Amino acid sequence: MGGEWFEISRPPYLPLGMRWEKAVADGLASGVSHAFGIFDKTLCGIQEAGMSPSDYSWLPEGEDACGACREAASLIDSRWPRSMRSEDARVSVARQL
Repeated sequence: MGGEWFEISRPPYLPLGMRWEKAVADGLASGVSHAFGIFDKTLCGIQEAGMSPSDYSWLPEGEDACGACREAASLIDSRWPRSMRSEDARVSVARQL
């Protein structure tokens, strides 16, 4: 904030294949790739002790991608306004004095 105007900054839009990291945990089934979400859960809601994001992106188009994670990712993506998908998309609001 500052001056007569301030800017409400939004996180930049990222395509599905760049938005989430692959989830890593001892309790996750092998052969299925889950997207690491928030609060130490996958996008499909699995929570395992010690779960963390890996150094690799989760790829929703991958053969081993969890279908429920893919559905959640698509739903989240569909809610992002098309007009706010550019790199410079910001909302500026005039301060009322």
